[in-house]
Amino acid sequence: MSRLSETRCELSVRVTPRSSRNKLEYTDGALKAWVMAAPTDGQANDAVCLLVAKAISVPPSSVSVKRGQTSRDKLLAVEGLEMSEALIRLGTSASR
Repeated sequence: MSRLSETRCELSVRVTPRSSRNKLEYTDGALKAWVMAAPTDGQANDAVCLLVAKAISVPPSSVSVKRGQTSRDKLLAVEGLEMSEALIRLGTSASR
């Protein structure tokens, strides 16, 4: 009997809430996100998950905050994507 292995990766991101625009930048191995949402009631967390999902072309439901719900430094879990592919997609979306 074979089992399907679950594909998943984790991304560290530094978030700046209440920014003038939503922006994602991946440079020198660091992921930084600026979101317009306020850091109250999980609004900034939801906004950064949506921003990352859009950048790496996965459904928003595939991205969640694993650690750092109340911190600027977060660890995001991305279901259905390997780390190498996520990094390729982040590099491509940041250069646009």
